Amino acid sequence: MSSVLKEFKDFAMKGNVIDMAVWVIIGGAFGKIVSSLVENIFMPIVGYLTAWVDVKDLAIKMSLPAVDGTMKVVDLKYGAFLQSMIDFIIVAFCIFLFIKLINKLLKKKKEEPAPVVRAEDILLLEEIRDLLKK
Repeated sequence: MSSVLKEFKDFAMKGNVIDMAVWVIIGGAFGKIVSSLVENIFMPIVGYLTAWVDVKDLAIKMSLPAVDGTMKVVDLKYGAFLQSMIDFIIVAFCIFLFIKLINKLLKKKKEEPAPVVRAEDILLLEEIRDLLKK
């Protein structure tokens, strides 16, 4: 049993797992920011454009017969579905922009030029190596 615990500890302490955990936490916080952006900024604009009709409240009322013979009213809430779709599109776009920014920053970091090794430096290092061998 202790070998399993040791193996799990080795796995959990690897840098990739810890980095992933940090990104999950940041992603959760980022999701809250984007949800607030959608709810408090974009949806009022959509409401204004649709004469203040709240998209979430759009529904089709249907009367359907129940088992006991009475008529029941059922709401098909397509507005809630539209709201979820709008939320998804905005969240996906924001995540796309965020990942694009991160990739751009990482690309700049990778493109830093490697130090140039001159021929004189190589000759000097070879001479030092030869002297140390003697």
